[in-house]
Amino acid sequence: MTTPAATPPEPQPLPAPAPAVNPETKEYWAATGQGRLLVKQCADCDSLIWYPRGICPQCGSLHTDWLQVSGRGRIYSYTVNHRGEGAFQGASPFVLAYVELDEGPRMMTNIVEADGADLAVGLPVEVVFHDTGDGAALPRFRPLRS
Repeated sequence: MTTPAATPPEPQPLPAPAPAVNPETKEYWAATGQGRLLVKQCADCDSLIWYPRGICPQCGSLHTDWLQVSGRGRIYSYTVNHRGEGAFQGASPFVLAYVELDEGPRMMTNIVEADGADLAVGLPVEVVFHDTGDGAALPRFRPLRS
């Protein structure tokens, strides 16, 4: 007598934990809550800076300002995770990726609204925001819709 194979549980939606907000990132997180993606730009050498911080890693300048970017880019690298931990334990499989924004910086993020088998390095993507419930949102990316 054989027993039927257990059906794996349905994946849970990706969690959207509240970020740790500090004075250097407060404006960034406020913008995400409004559906806007910001990066820092150096006023001295024009470098675009990701992750948000008050000092330019290229020239050491303390003169940085916020710049709203398009929220479009391409997958630079990705992996499909089949085993999550902590809050992500029931969310597998999920995609962790680096996205290179059209403006240049690369962000670590999640790819959503896509099957891992349909992804490829170079695939155009666009930002979507997942509300954290505290006035901020996590920027994640989905394949670009025409």
